[in-house]
Amino acid sequence: MDTPNFKAEAEALFDELVQLRRDFHRHPELGFQETRTSGIVADTLDRLGFEVQRGVGQTGVVGILEGGRAGPTLLMRFDMDALPIEEANETDYVSQNPGVMHACGHDGHTAMGLAVARIMARYQPHLAGTLKFLFQPAEEGLGGALAVIAGGALDHPRPDVALAMHLWNSIPYGKIRATPGPAMAASSVFTLTVYGKGGHGAAPHKSLDPILAAAHIVAALQSIVSRNIDPLDSVVVTVGQMTAGTTFNVIPDKAILKGTVRSYDNELHHLVYRRILEMAQNMAAAFRCQTSMETVAIVPAVDNAPAPTQVVKAAAARVVGQQNVVEGRTMGAEDMGYILEEIPGCYFFIGSMNEEKGFVYPHHHPQFDFDERAMINGVATMLQAAAHYVFP
Repeated sequence: MDTPNFKAEAEALFDELVQLRRDFHRHPELGFQETRTSGIVADTLDRLGFEVQRGVGQTGVVGILEGGRAGPTLLMRFDMDALPIEEANETDYVSQNPGVMHACGHDGHTAMGLAVARIMARYQPHLAGTLKFLFQPAEEGLGGALAVIAGGALDHPRPDVALAMHLWNSIPYGKIRATPGPAMAASSVFTLTVYGKGGHGAAPHKSLDPILAAAHIVAALQSIVSRNIDPLDSVVVTVGQMTAGTTFNVIPDKAILKGTVRSYDNELHHLVYRRILEMAQNMAAAFRCQTSMETVAIVPAVDNAPAPTQVVKAAAARVVGQQNVVEGRTMGAEDMGYILEEIPGCYFFIGSMNEEKGFVYPHHHPQFDFDERAMINGVATMLQAAAHYVFP
């Protein structure tokens, strides 16, 4: 059969897309708490004729649509969770859940996933293969991808290719970004504990000040990238939290530093951690203190396979024009990296920024919002890419 005009079909569903997205936005749910959202998703897929699996990885949903003929299995993943942020917008769809907000666009992702499912269900008899929709919980640093993998999301049937997308307020509306190779960074968290000897603030010579040592450690860590990493490589070392003391005139026994490392290369990641520990230990010793370090790997790099990325780029070109298909990377992180370690695929970005309409705030900002017309481009591109695999 001829490939349908998927952009026209997505445009025809725009009002429904907006209605769904705004409903999800009004009722945001944190990771592994997406009971209302996943219930709507599962009920919708069930009505569309999908084989539905509920409670995958606690609150995830898998929907399977078998085609009329044999062919590959394509996984399409959409995340559902919100963030612990108090919304500062004044729209008529502002969050009704105090302290929780869809500040990253996952409300749009869920709505787009249901629109893709609705359109693909119309073509079920013509599909050569299987479509596997994964609505994932807890993407925001809580291990949702690992949970759904452990829950069998990549089994029965095993996908041959995986696709996912993200509305992106760093890219103007009308553009789509798809990049072969690393598209998002590996992310990890480190905790440095500096141990000293407490004392009175008026007699610092009788103490071993862990705050002073910690402050010098923070400054020293800024040299790791500039003096250890090739300038052509990309690495970030950030200390985002420092905790010490209980009052103004007491030198505490310890100080705690927490930060993150981002890179696209595992070898560089390990080098950075060796240098963090060496610097922290030596700097602490200079102030007669001691230090220990704990690390937690959050997500691997999102590494796009070449062939699926070319499929997405060709699909995007049919939706927004070749001149509006771009490449680029970000130091942001995403647990889709775990799925792409298992299944070759592509994670791509849908431009959703619009300066004229005021959609300029970055992700995770309390005033984050996006140009809802971007959802049309996202739905159409996902459909166009899926058609490459399952339309004979």
